[in-house]
Amino acid sequence: MSHSILGAVSALAPWMYQSLRELVEVESPSDDPAGVNAAALLVRHLAEPLRPYVINHTQSSYGDALELRFGLRDARKPILLLGHLDTVWPLGTLSNMPWREAEGRFWGPGVLDMKVGIMMALTALKALKTLNKTRPITLLLNPDEEVGSPVSRAITERLALESEAVFVLEPAQGPAYKTARKGVGQYDLHVTGIAAHAGVDFARGHSAIREMARLVETISGFTDLEKKRTVNCGVISGGTRSNVIAANAHAEVDVRIASMDDAAAVDALFQSLRCTDPHCTLEITGGINRPPMERTPGAVALFEKARGFAAELGFVLDEASTGGGSDGNFTSALGIPTLDGMGAVGDGAHASHESVVIEHLVLRTALLAAMIAGI
Repeated sequence: MSHSILGAVSALAPWMYQSLRELVEVESPSDDPAGVNAAALLVRHLAEPLRPYVINHTQSSYGDALELRFGLRDARKPILLLGHLDTVWPLGTLSNMPWREAEGRFWGPGVLDMKVGIMMALTALKALKTLNKTRPITLLLNPDEEVGSPVSRAITERLALESEAVFVLEPAQGPAYKTARKGVGQYDLHVTGIAAHAGVDFARGHSAIREMARLVETISGFTDLEKKRTVNCGVISGGTRSNVIAANAHAEVDVRIASMDDAAAVDALFQSLRCTDPHCTLEITGGINRPPMERTPGAVALFEKARGFAAELGFVLDEASTGGGSDGNFTSALGIPTLDGMGAVGDGAHASHESVVIEHLVLRTALLAAMIAGI
């Protein structure tokens, strides 16, 4: 089966490459609903020969979530192919980071994360149709994954609960599929102190910046590498002028956890924070946004099947875990077997050297198609 799929995918490679360029050249940052919706419209056009049933989940503050259903519904639950249309790149990025093919790669904003994954999915489905290998499939493309999926999470979770398995079209970890991801959280801290003239009324002031500095030292101690927990204060701001004792300070803290059991412990640590200076007050907001995608038996079973198909196609497939989160975190936490990193091999997601290695695309797409047909 795998070799017939490989032949069908190979025949579609020129279409996949040209369509990928078209999709990359539709800029779709998370904060531009019109751009995201334009990318969704192009995907709908590219999928038309497959005659999907289209559901457009209209959102008010972001672009729309696009749900495409393929194949006749039967006794089998569908497989959910999960991806996103939004990118981290602002409008106008194409002017200094244009699509190009060079050094055996495709380059451009969002090409790896994750417009190539969308095109791999459509190509896999087209290949399977030519071979008359169809089954119920749902392709969900979200508009807000890069900003934490605030509006699409409920849609993702509902469709996952209706599905047999979830294949996440995010980039591979090197060449590996991902069977585990860390959970992700963000805490925002705001300290309010008392302003005063630093030269005239120093004793009357109570510095929010000094208090925040103490808190950051405490927060840094929450990291526990044995538990695979990291806590990083990545943004800090405060004060107005050097001769004014600061009345306000703000910090943004990133948290990564490996198991859901650790979430309550982390939250308890943050809620235990107190100001040393009794004249300062502390406000804490936020929490764990994405639960961990733990290495479950269901994920391992999917990976072993994928490894077998990869061997049939002539290459070795490894598994990996990562500290980054995806919408697969949500589906795995619901107990639905989830396999991530089923997109392309490349480098530079969220960076100016974002690129896709062309030589792996046909094989990786054939593997995706074999997984769709084979479970």
